[in-house]
Amino acid sequence: MSFGKMNSFIQLKIEDEVEDEDGYSTIEEVTIASVRAYREERHASKYWANRALYTEATNLFCFRRIPGVTVTTATLLFCGNRRFEIMSVEDVKGRGMYIEVLAREKKIGP
Repeated sequence: MSFGKMNSFIQLKIEDEVEDEDGYSTIEEVTIASVRAYREERHASKYWANRALYTEATNLFCFRRIPGVTVTTATLLFCGNRRFEIMSVEDVKGRGMYIEVLAREKKIGP
């Protein structure tokens, strides 16, 4: 993946339970990484047709592996003002260099 194709800035976040001074706990989104990524929206190509299992996925993100950060389906992905739910995470070619994520957009607010 060339650096020029990675032109989208994304944030990876997790939901963490935080307790305030009065002892009440709330759930907050904590940013674990901000990186550049390649982003591709779903379209009618052979690549997306072969991924029939993930029919709800609307976007593909590919970015470099971040040492010390584990990306799972519980991780939230933000790109611009859009929020994405991760459907699958895959190590590209098993080399541990790039992570490929299939995600679907979640609506923010009502």
